[in-house]
Order: sequence, then structure tokens, then C-alpha cells
Amino acid sequence: MRAPHRLPRGARALLAGLLAAVLALVGMVLTGTGTATAADVDVIRNGDFSAGDHITPWACGPTVTAVNNSTTGWDLQGTPAGSDYANCSQQVAVLPNSTYTLSAVVQGSYVFLGATGTGGTDPSTWSSNTGWNTLSSTFTTGAGTTSVQVWFHGWYGQPPYLVDKVSMVGPGTGSPSPSSSGPTSVSPSPSTSTSASPSPSGSSTTPPPPGQKHKLTGYWQNFYNGATPQRISDVPAAYDIIAVAFADATSTQGAISFTLDPTLSSKLNGYSGAQFRADIAAKRAAGKKVIISVGGQNGTVSVASSAAAANFANSAYSLIQTYGFDGIDIDLENGVNSTYMAQALHTLAAKVGSGFVLTMAPQTIDMQSTGTEYFKLALATKDVLTIVNMQYYNSGAMLGCDGGVYSQGTENFLTGLACIQLQGGLDPSQVGLGVPASTSAAGGGYTSPATVNAALDCLAAGTNCGSFKPAKTWPGIGGAMTWSTNWDALAGGGIAGTVGSHLHAMP
Repeated sequence: MRAPHRLPRGARALLAGLLAAVLALVGMVLTGTGTATAADVDVIRNGDFSAGDHITPWACGPTVTAVNNSTTGWDLQGTPAGSDYANCSQQVAVLPNSTYTLSAVVQGSYVFLGATGTGGTDPSTWSSNTGWNTLSSTFTTGAGTTSVQVWFHGWYGQPPYLVDKVSMVGPGTGSPSPSSSGPTSVSPSPSTSTSASPSPSGSSTTPPPPGQKHKLTGYWQNFYNGATPQRISDVPAAYDIIAVAFADATSTQGAISFTLDPTLSSKLNGYSGAQFRADIAAKRAAGKKVIISVGGQNGTVSVASSAAAANFANSAYSLIQTYGFDGIDIDLENGVNSTYMAQALHTLAAKVGSGFVLTMAPQTIDMQSTGTEYFKLALATKDVLTIVNMQYYNSGAMLGCDGGVYSQGTENFLTGLACIQLQGGLDPSQVGLGVPASTSAAGGGYTSPATVNAALDCLAAGTNCGSFKPAKTWPGIGGAMTWSTNWDALAGGGIAGTVGSHLHAMP
């Protein structure tokens, strides 16, 4: 027999080198290192919530449940409550130095999607859309990253949201994702968020009311609480709109009434109804608007039916005729029905006719989404609406239009929250900044007049902005409001003097 043929020593070395190179290339394909990559797959498990109990392996808070939708199949529904923002998370195995695209189909007010622990820039995105829409972001894992946490959640106090078809497409690991024993708290303030919501048009279809372009609104107190007591004639000329606070509810649902407070009258050494009406007439002759405000912190006016809407419109019109008011302010802090209140306001506007003034003073939470009743009311009455002076106080930190969380009393709080209304369908002339006149005027959120002016400049011209600068400017921004002319007088008139002068000097 012949011995087996053997390659020369040099040839054997060359072959060994080639084999090693091939094995190294295979290793790169399998591990995701080097220039070769593993095949892209969806590394999320049960992203359509159709498997098992529909939630596993997602780790969710107690207010998240699986729901069977007739059109989309199984979805997860989260219901934020109190300090719980209905968070879900899943730990997912990934390869280092690899690119993944995270996406989900969502519906609801303020739905957030993101990932943490990526070893690079953690992605986050959000939307506030009442219809189904897709959130998506792309990120690259770090050199030592082998797993990331994918999460989604809603926002405090908002209605339920739905999530479906969560996926994260990128190089597969060939091994199951690490288990997750419970929901991990994720901060609901993704600083790199980008809005994915298709907002209603913010086109300037509603012209500003005649007179001063940028208006200062002040509430006049028809009661005494330690602030300077005033007659209407005592209100400085800087105030373009004076809101008389407040009308009272009657025993007839939806109906309102008004009488001068006798305690206030005694503090003023007498203030009769005739003097009150004469002061209103004098203000109107000077080009100012005087309106009656409905609601306040303790207001209980309810307009929740067609009959109540008619009662509201008829009684409000009677007050307008009796006292010479130019219109009405809606400051209902205990709930509002957008359908019937809009009906009432359109009826009232038709009764009053040309020159009708309609203002609103919702709380910050009421204007965080176009799906809230107050925002819907503003949009439903946009054809007769003068300005919305949201209360930028007594609220703590809130979301801005960029997804950032801003603290009350700061410029970012004013510009970031005003941006939501400006992007949500209101005309710029219909957006005003409501601030307390002093630290005594509100429980929190006092903002210095200089900061208010800077925010107005930022919104109107893109100058004097804080760390948040909106993507565009709104030169026709409506103005500012304060609670109240009485507190402003006690504090030295900073709102009337500083903010009023600035507003009236703006182009």
C-alpha cells in the first residue's frame, strides 16, 4: 500500500491560515463583531400581545390590561392613575455595536416609547394622537451592551392609551431575552423626545379682535381676601380686558347670576351697582373690554344638556345687558362639557353680535392634549374665541410640546406649554400666558414679570429664549393674563407696568 499523500509543509501552513480566516469570518457573523452582521430579525417577544396571557413577558404596572379589539386584535391598554403612568417594559437580548429600529402602533393622549441601557443615546419618542399612529426610533448599542430595556407608558392623569405591534428589528442573538421579574420604573421625562403626533392646523384663520394686538387680561375680584380692594375704575389702563370674578350658579341648571359683594363694598366705603355699571361704561369708552367670568376654583356651574346650555346663554345675556359687559370668560375648574358649553357659547355669541368677547382660563392639565374637554371646547368655539389664558400655575411640573418636563415658574414652562396650544390648532392671537401677580396670588408658580416678557419674546420672535426654543415663532401671540388686578396692585403693579408695557410695545 501507498502512504497517504501529504501536502508540503508550506502548503499546509497556507491552508491552515485560510481556514482560520474563514472561521473568524463565521465568528463575526455569529457574534455581530467586525464588519459582518447577523441577519436582522424582530427581537421583541409577544409584540402583538397575541401569545399566552397576552402580557407575558412584558412586565407591567397594575393598571395595564390586555383588550381584544375587533379591528386590531389583542392590544395592551394602560390607564394612568394618580402617580402611576401605566408603564410596561421588556428586557431584550441584543448584540454589541449593532443598530436596531424600535417601533409600535399606539393610540391615546401622550403615549411614550423608548429603550434604556443601550450603551449609547437612549431613544424615546411620543405622540398625543386620538387615532392610531406609529412611533419609531433607531439606536445603536454600545461596545459592551448585550441587553436593553424596551418600555412604553402613558402620562399622569390622562385617559387610557392603547399599544400594539411593538417591534425592535436588528441583529438577532439566537438566544432568548433575559427574563424580567417586574416592571422597572422609567422616568416619564425623555429629554430627547420628538413629537410624532399629526396636530391640527395652526393656520391664522381667525383674525385678532380689534384694538390692541397683544392684550393684557386681568381678573378683578368681586370679593375681599387680603388683596387690594378696587373699583373697576381703579384698574390700571394697561389692562385691555377686565374679567369680573365671578358669576354665581343658581338653582336652575346652567343658569348664572351676579351681585356685588357687600364685604367688598364696605372695604371701598360703598360701591353701588350704579357706580359699578358707570365704571364699566367708562372703561368701554376708553377702548377696554369688561367681561363676566364664570367659575373659579369653587365654581359649580354645570352645562351638560341642551336645556342647561339654553339656560346658560339666556342668563349670561341678561347679565351682559344689565351691566354692560362685552362678553364672558370660562374659568370652570371642576369639569366642562365641550359639546353643550360650545352650544351655549355659540348661542350667546349670536345674541350679543359684533364685538362679543370670549376668553377662557383652563388649568394646565386641561390643555395638555387636544383630546381634553377644555381643549375641545376651545377648538369648537374657535370662530368666536378671543383668547385662552391658561393658568401657568398651581400645577407643578408639566409636559412641554417637545416632550420635556418643565417646572412652573420658569420661562421653559411658559414657552413649552404655550407651544402645545399653538401646535394644537389655536390661532396665535388666541394663546395667552396666565400668571399670578405675586407669590400670594397662587399656591405655586409665581413667575417674575421679566420672565414673562422673555417668554413672550421667545414665542413671538425667537429671542430671549430659555433652554427650550420652539421650532418656529408666532409674531401674533395673544398676550398675557394675571390673577389678579387686586394682587398686582398690592405687589406694586409689576404686571400692569412691566408686562403690560412690554406687550403694548411688541410689533
